[in-house]
Amino acid sequence: MNIATPRPLVKICGIRTPEHAVVAVEAGADMIGLVFYPASPRYVTIDEARAVVSEIRGSGVRTVGLFVNEKPKQINLVADEVGLDLIQLSGDESPVVYPAIERPLIPSIRVDSSGRLDEEGRFRSITEATPSPWAVMIDAHVPGMYGGTGTVADWFVAADFARRYRTVLAGGLRPNSVAEAIHRVKPFAVDVSSGVETNGSKDPGKIRAFVEAAKGVTGEG
Repeated sequence: MNIATPRPLVKICGIRTPEHAVVAVEAGADMIGLVFYPASPRYVTIDEARAVVSEIRGSGVRTVGLFVNEKPKQINLVADEVGLDLIQLSGDESPVVYPAIERPLIPSIRVDSSGRLDEEGRFRSITEATPSPWAVMIDAHVPGMYGGTGTVADWFVAADFARRYRTVLAGGLRPNSVAEAIHRVKPFAVDVSSGVETNGSKDPGKIRAFVEAAKGVTGEG
């Protein structure tokens, strides 16, 4: 029997300005992502992030702070100063640090080019005393990179993962491909960054098109 394809939550990551945050909110996004990894071209300072969050406060849209191999103490400090709702861990963080982080977590694992889950073993080590993640991000594995590359993740492997975990699908999604990705993977949420950019900057038209395509998924998978 066919199962209706669910409409996932939509996260627009790499937001840097209040104006683009408002576009995402008005388009119907459920989450926006703020990148606190200095090596990223989408990096925001605490002041820049605070301005973004202040602009959309009260909208009901969750704000997600993205960190890479940062110390829990610093993550908590930034989360408090900015007013973040969720924390995305996009580095090589061990589950042992989860209890020290004072926000719900979205850890990341990366699918390599051969279609294997490169780091799923990290999650098998979670003990009963460790808080379960809010969701798990599936992204494409690119050596030396921590997301935002535009590389498409392996949807077959991601679909298998999504049957067992609350999964956020990332990796090369675009307005013209997100509907197919949702049908094939059936994720809890989809995440986009480079796929809604033009010349390295967020494109309001692409943001609107991506959210419309993701939210417009209907029918049977």
